[in-house]
Amino acid sequence: MNPAEAVKVRKRLNTYNMVANLSWSVVCLLPVSVFCYSFLSGKLFCIFLLLSMLSVLLPKRFLNQLSVKRTKRFYQKAGVVFINRFTQNGAIINRLVRKKYPAYKMIFKTDYSINKLLQQTYMQEKFHCLLLLFFIFCSVCAFMENKAVWAFVIIITNIIYNFYPILLQHYIRMRLINLDKKNAYAKKTVAHSKAKPSSKPVVF
Repeated sequence: MNPAEAVKVRKRLNTYNMVANLSWSVVCLLPVSVFCYSFLSGKLFCIFLLLSMLSVLLPKRFLNQLSVKRTKRFYQKAGVVFINRFTQNGAIINRLVRKKYPAYKMIFKTDYSINKLLQQTYMQEKFHCLLLLFFIFCSVCAFMENKAVWAFVIIITNIIYNFYPILLQHYIRMRLINLDKKNAYAKKTVAHSKAKPSSKPVVF
């Protein structure tokens, strides 16, 4: 893929991702926004927000522990693979981009590309952890104020907008780590084959 085509691909991909993000954000953030505006005091809103922001300080080691020992089968059964079809950089968006640009690849099998995407998963997970906590605080507040319908709506949107995206980051990270291991093994195999003299006879 030449540089000019790569720029066009990036623009198209950004547009598709923007539409997907905007759609999910409007659907899932609107209910909690209306609830906060209508029933939550400014003081309580700030307290919930500040407490939620503490999740940004979570170390990578802790985030990795949350997904330890989970397999691809677990994520498939949990519906994470299905949800991934409708997210940014998901299956549907990648299919639309490849329909126009068949040479497009989301991941290049290089250490830089894999590491870059790994760092993105941590950023995305911390963002959704922040919102997950904020939504939980709001739903608890709604229950305490005898607003069960509001609490139920916030819980459902929290699962869709935050809980599943967090699992999705774990799933993506698992795949990237496995890919990185395969790359390391391939490099090691190539280096070993170069260092070791061939035992096969030379045929002229």
